[in-house]
Amino acid sequence: MSEFWLVSAPGDKTCQQTWENLNAETSRASLSTNFKFHIPDLKVGTLDVLVGLSDELAKLDTFVEVVVKKVAHYMAEVLEDTRDRVQENLLANGLDLVTYVTRYQWDMAKYPIKQSLKNISDIISKQVAQIDNDLKARASVYNNLKGSLQSLERKNTGSLLTRSLADVVKKEHFILDSEYLVTLLIVIPKASYSDWEKSYETLSDMVVPRSSKKIFEDQEAGLFTVTLFHRAVDDFKHNARQLRFMVRDFLYNEEELRADKDAKSRLASDKKKQFPMYRSDGSLRCGPIVLKPLHSFVVDAALPR
Repeated sequence: MSEFWLVSAPGDKTCQQTWENLNAETSRASLSTNFKFHIPDLKVGTLDVLVGLSDELAKLDTFVEVVVKKVAHYMAEVLEDTRDRVQENLLANGLDLVTYVTRYQWDMAKYPIKQSLKNISDIISKQVAQIDNDLKARASVYNNLKGSLQSLERKNTGSLLTRSLADVVKKEHFILDSEYLVTLLIVIPKASYSDWEKSYETLSDMVVPRSSKKIFEDQEAGLFTVTLFHRAVDDFKHNARQLRFMVRDFLYNEEELRADKDAKSRLASDKKKQFPMYRSDGSLRCGPIVLKPLHSFVVDAALPR
């Protein structure tokens, strides 16, 4: 990032002459590349007004810098794995910061030069405060969505005894709507697969022979199905526990499983909507919140000193 200084040069007979003299001196010593920073003739007022306003402007400058850094930090958060692209997303009026500063133009519509310096300062202060409030609301929404999504993802990647099975089980794995038969899910440690195959048919008198199938496996265990009569479930569970075969309490419900999948997709979609986008007028849109770009004071605060 380039470094910028705001330089006030001693006045000559004309502004153009001052500009030429400044360029000549800095070019001779290869000190800098210069750009005109166009500031209109503002209503300066009395010396007392300027002295009284100086303290307020110093506080406002600090406040603006804090808010701009919050915006940059928020953008880095929502960019996540592509946060190395933060710089190219930090735009002012749709322009990169270097271009914006070197071609700066005062916005007469937002900051009428007929207004007093105090009024212009108040306009800036209100705008920045609104941005700060909008950003807090947006960050709160984003953090809540991120936390909920992470919670769901943990449920989908945890132990087979506790994780969500929405992406694991299918309708064809189960005997459904049977008056007599039921399908159970059993979590078997990998080291015990052969023991399970040898013994599951004898854990109860009413187990359907050769009904066990492995439907999923993680690094530690496998998830197996077994079909038996309803009346034998309690006896089967008791005997399975004795051999450290854990029967998972699970009732196949297609609507609930679909709801689990939809919840994850919806949260991921809502989280993606927090990604900053730019409108045609250069304003920063974060979801429904629009952060209007400020002018040189904001850009200056964003640049390294």
